[in-house]
Amino acid sequence: MNLASTIFLAFAMSTDAFAAAVGKGASLRKPRVTEALRTGLIFGVIEAITPLVGWAIGRTAAQYVTAWDHWIAFGLLFLLGARMIREGCGSAEHADEKPNSHSFWVLAVTGFATSIDAMAVGAGLAFIDVDIFSTAATIGFATMLMVTVGVMIGRLVGATIGKRAEIVGGVVLIGVGCAILAQHLGYTS
Repeated sequence: MNLASTIFLAFAMSTDAFAAAVGKGASLRKPRVTEALRTGLIFGVIEAITPLVGWAIGRTAAQYVTAWDHWIAFGLLFLLGARMIREGCGSAEHADEKPNSHSFWVLAVTGFATSIDAMAVGAGLAFIDVDIFSTAATIGFATMLMVTVGVMIGRLVGATIGKRAEIVGGVVLIGVGCAILAQHLGYTS
């Protein structure tokens, strides 16, 4: 795989994390660049690790990873999205109580849910001649950049639509989960 293909793959693998980051940024009270970088780093590290795990699994049992990855991603994203929608539908008197940051675990679970497809890609890469470490690092770096930008875009969107931002973020997460599921079930090209 050449450098251009690796970069294209990295940014393609980052699009669902970007969408989730916009929702995460929208649900925070004016996230700062440091919070966006923290979120980007957490997502990026997870997105870099999962293709390595997938590659290792692919060397032994690729059919098991690809058989379930889309269901796991859908379930996690649906639950996280439903939680955000529920919180967004809460009383308006708590609208000023948006957190300044998300917990590490909320970000890690979201990052993992959006990177399960990278695990499947890693499993597929086990069957071709590719430097998995540089590919995984490129995927992680691209994800870090896109998530950092996504959180800051979410800040702008959140300031514009107020309390509904969390609902929009939840809908985006559920939509990403549905898109992953539809793609793997063959409903999209």
